[in-house]
Amino acid sequence: MARSTAEAYDVRRVDAREHGLVGDGVTNDQPALAALVDRLGAAYAADGRPRAIYCPPGDYAIRDGGTVWRSGVSLLGAGIGVTRFLLANPADPSQPTPLAWFTTLQHGASRDNHIADCTFASFEIDGSGVQMARYNYLAKGLGLQYVLRGRFRDLYIHDTGATGLGCDFLQDTVIDAVVTERCGRLDNGQQMGGAGIGVGIGGWGTSERLTITACSTIGNGTNGIFVELQKNYWTPPRGIRILGCHSEGNRFGISDWGADGLIVTGCTILDNLEAGYDVSAKGTAGVAGRGGILADCVIDANAEDGVSIGNTPGPYLVRGNRISRNGRYGYRQHNLSGNVDQPARGIVIDGNDIWGNGLDGVHVDADLTDGAIVGNRLHGNGRRVEPAGTADGGTTRYERGSMTDCAANWRPDGQLGKRLTVGSQTATVVGNDRTTLTLAPVRPGVTTAWRGTAPADGTEYHLPDPPAWRAGITIAAATVGLTVRGNRIWDDGDPPTQTDGLWLTDAGSCVDAVVEDNDLAGNARAGLRLDNPPEGGRWHRNHGVAGRAD
Repeated sequence: MARSTAEAYDVRRVDAREHGLVGDGVTNDQPALAALVDRLGAAYAADGRPRAIYCPPGDYAIRDGGTVWRSGVSLLGAGIGVTRFLLANPADPSQPTPLAWFTTLQHGASRDNHIADCTFASFEIDGSGVQMARYNYLAKGLGLQYVLRGRFRDLYIHDTGATGLGCDFLQDTVIDAVVTERCGRLDNGQQMGGAGIGVGIGGWGTSERLTITACSTIGNGTNGIFVELQKNYWTPPRGIRILGCHSEGNRFGISDWGADGLIVTGCTILDNLEAGYDVSAKGTAGVAGRGGILADCVIDANAEDGVSIGNTPGPYLVRGNRISRNGRYGYRQHNLSGNVDQPARGIVIDGNDIWGNGLDGVHVDADLTDGAIVGNRLHGNGRRVEPAGTADGGTTRYERGSMTDCAANWRPDGQLGKRLTVGSQTATVVGNDRTTLTLAPVRPGVTTAWRGTAPADGTEYHLPDPPAWRAGITIAAATVGLTVRGNRIWDDGDPPTQTDGLWLTDAGSCVDAVVEDNDLAGNARAGLRLDNPPEGGRWHRNHGVAGRAD
């Protein structure tokens, strides 16, 4: 008598080698994996008992098609570098070939047709074998939507064409100890996906309970980690946390593109090519995050801004972070054009150590209501002080990631954040010593600053002038009810580069502001510069407004 599907797969953990997978790196194991997932998924549907596929050490070739995943089926390996899945599409370059997928558009995934009780753990995904005629956001390592009680743990995903771990609408799910490297290699930086870890949100409603912890995202095409609202008419969900992660060398480090109350804490966000931490309307729905908390992070040496927040109705809390050595601003309040109809409310910048950034420590050029800049230490900003420069002839030498002018005598990091122009090519300066500029990669995941070959030695270059004013705090937009209290703003460098403590520009305004108990002594020019007189409010007990002379 034939046994039922559930009876045939009563064992809760099955060995893939005993069910047709070979793992020799040559045989295409995708058909056998898909058949096994279907059989175990049917068994789970019959008795509600999850099963696990164990893949022993080996290289499992997955070619020319992804496996449609099923509820109650887990995929477990013997460890990173021990169990490897090698993705490729040699027979059909139009096939994106993820390891596993289950999506709304292709498979009808929804809140009522979700997958549940799946773990993916202890293996590697190598996406370098997938080559596409044109970019396809489905060329992921893992691409699942509407997952309930999912676990993604101890994974190494690298060199995928699109996002490495690109899974959307994750409820009661944990992503833990996942490393993504050089994912999004086919993304031009402006296309959908292309991240290390990318999570679409909003599909489950107002609460999506997701924790991303102890992950490393390095050199990915767009973001290291992003959460992104998928429909502009959906309610931004609460319940998402990013804890103890590392994001380095991506275009953006970590991005909040539409969550409510995202908590990001204890992360290191380094050397990303644009902003380290980004809140904006760049995502699919054009909706920025709000109500989030960014706390206790190290945000260092990003090529543009350390923290950039805009397009949000607010509130947002930035607290207790080190924000240092970023190429432009430490913190920037800035809106993308065409996506703002009201000032942000309740933005709080509290207790941060903000130093060594190329321009202002805090730069506000988007309207704020009831914001607060309190208890911060802002010192030694405005590092970009070197005047414009150009040279040709025998003094210049170009390498993949640097330019040397043997005749130069630059102040250390005096060119920080500038754009170097050499013929038709440009590159961003991320540091310099007396004669050599260190340049940012032209895109994440590569080691060259140039789109083509490096310029020939002796080619003429140009560096622009720095801005004349580089303050600890600059207000260059309309503010109402702003509180600036208890900040220490100074520069004890020799010579100092932070020109002013607090600068209200002629483009900015302060209505009913409370500016008090700040220590503004020890800046290069002045403690307080007012190009536009404030209206109302209280400006009291601010020490050092006379500043010191150049």
